[in-house]
Amino acid sequence: MASSIFFTDYASHSTAVRLLPLRRRHHHHHVGPTFRHFTLHSSPSLVVPVAAMTTKASAMVIDGKSVAKQIRDEITAEVSRMKEAIGVTPGLAVILVGDRKDSATYVRNKKKACESVGINSLEANLAEDSTEQEVLNHIADFNDDPSVHGILVQLPLPSHMDEQNILNAVRIENDVDGFHPLNIGRLAMRGREPLFVPCTPKGCIELLHRYGVPIKGKRAVVIGRSNIVGMPAALLLQREDATVSIVHSKTSNPEEITRQADIIISAVGQPNMVRGSWIKPGAVIIDVGINPVEDPNSPRGYRLVGDVCYEEASKVASAITPVPGGVGPMTIAMLLQNTLLSAMRIHNFE
Repeated sequence: MASSIFFTDYASHSTAVRLLPLRRRHHHHHVGPTFRHFTLHSSPSLVVPVAAMTTKASAMVIDGKSVAKQIRDEITAEVSRMKEAIGVTPGLAVILVGDRKDSATYVRNKKKACESVGINSLEANLAEDSTEQEVLNHIADFNDDPSVHGILVQLPLPSHMDEQNILNAVRIENDVDGFHPLNIGRLAMRGREPLFVPCTPKGCIELLHRYGVPIKGKRAVVIGRSNIVGMPAALLLQREDATVSIVHSKTSNPEEITRQADIIISAVGQPNMVRGSWIKPGAVIIDVGINPVEDPNSPRGYRLVGDVCYEEASKVASAITPVPGGVGPMTIAMLLQNTLLSAMRIHNFE
């Protein structure tokens, strides 16, 4: 129980990949981004009759990879339409400090993703020993560049830099990561709309929408309370009229609370922590965790698993995201979507 469970809430958006849940009965058709005041001109979404999910003993797999591809196709069409109509191509600038291999890989993947949908990709690569002021100068340059519609600072930053100070320097209109305190504040307030929603939680909700999972009136549990995933995921579920509980490192009865959930979003970074016994039959599970575990049979010596014990959970849940191939692809798709929405808003393009 609680005393034997060790939580590590995700603290860096760049060092974790994530997965998401589904649910039963009725289904809602959803096209476009989470917030209604933007509508991408897209083809109808993939909607799976949720009744089909409960007819078998094993859970339906929520395929984040295929949904992300569908969203990228929609973005490609919109980018092309915008370029033809007003001659503007959305631009995303990424600032990378240091030579961490994982960070460099993430940046390379984001650049490839931008190119695949026709978004311009700009980069600033700074040495590990760069000063904080040098990073701030690059942010200021990108803030003033009319061809840049989104700015992303790759985390983690070197220890001698003030991460909060640097992230706050990104203009809120360019904050496609959705981390600016004003964006989070608007997300938390009824009747307010953030300019951007953080990409991973947005991807989780988008998966639920695209698979026709009802959220309104359902009991949802978010495991983990990080600023990057857990907290904004809980706020988004609340906006969708779910009844939301957050389980974290100080929760005394996590298993009991989680077992009440119709929808579970787990983002704590602990391999296989959530067991089958934690899950209510028919619940939908979104597993944001990406955890390496030793595997001598793998060429790399390890394999990736989620926070949820997939083998056990898939026998109880109605739907579940795999690791990898669930939330991870959605996170990058939402970053591209946020960049497109930023360009559309800045240029009053509909």
